[in-house]
Amino acid sequence: MTKSAGSLVVFTVLVGVCAVPARAGTGKCSPDSAPVGPVCVDKYEASVWTLPTTSPSLVKKVQAGKATLEDLMRAGATQLGCAGPPYSETPFPESFPDDGNWTEPAYAISIPGVLPTTCASWFQAEQACRLSGKRLLTNQEWQAAAASTPDPGTDDAMSDCNIGRPFAQALTPTGSRGKCVSRWGVYDMVGNAAEYVADWGEQATTCALWLSGDSSCVGGNSAEGLPAATLRGGSFSDEDGGTKAGVFSVRMTDSPYYAVGTHGFRCGR
Repeated sequence: MTKSAGSLVVFTVLVGVCAVPARAGTGKCSPDSAPVGPVCVDKYEASVWTLPTTSPSLVKKVQAGKATLEDLMRAGATQLGCAGPPYSETPFPESFPDDGNWTEPAYAISIPGVLPTTCASWFQAEQACRLSGKRLLTNQEWQAAAASTPDPGTDDAMSDCNIGRPFAQALTPTGSRGKCVSRWGVYDMVGNAAEYVADWGEQATTCALWLSGDSSCVGGNSAEGLPAATLRGGSFSDEDGGTKAGVFSVRMTDSPYYAVGTHGFRCGR
């Protein structure tokens, strides 16, 4: 479908119930994201959802960045993620496998008040972003968006970033830690779920600490010769083994296939 408005032309391609709109280049960010220079970065860590095939209008709303939790609940959408407690989400179906070769779509959505989706591989994260008209951030874009996120080293279990120290370790709902926000208006970039970014590299075989105390697991000449997906920010459990979450935390130890309860992601446009 093609629509014209003056000199502006917007193309929309329909794939089943999956409408994939081209970006119009207006320079404005959608309501679910914040402008970080020329990039629109999702305000909240991604939650992944399957949508009813009878709701193409909801797909379009998701892709416009305007869907709310109320919209999803009303339509009977299902959140995907880790199946076991304390997550208790619906596991990713065979139609959206860990290699990303999906046959039925699932959508990454930036909304507050839900647990971010974890137990997603890099491949699933990348495809869920794309189906929502977005993409994974690059490492550089992620670093820019994290600017001035507090990195206190402790967690008061109320408003500090969710780094699990010294309190119980578990995911918390997106946007629920009021102080854990960057100067750009992006939440939870330190702790909670470690976030996949677009970049791959060599699997790390060693870890160190930045002068800030944030963890760095990069390089080491892995004998396996396999790539690793890059994770940023650390998670709620990154005190284990002496590593620490923070705005400089970077981890390149895990295969793009790897899916675990501490690993999530964030999309952008």
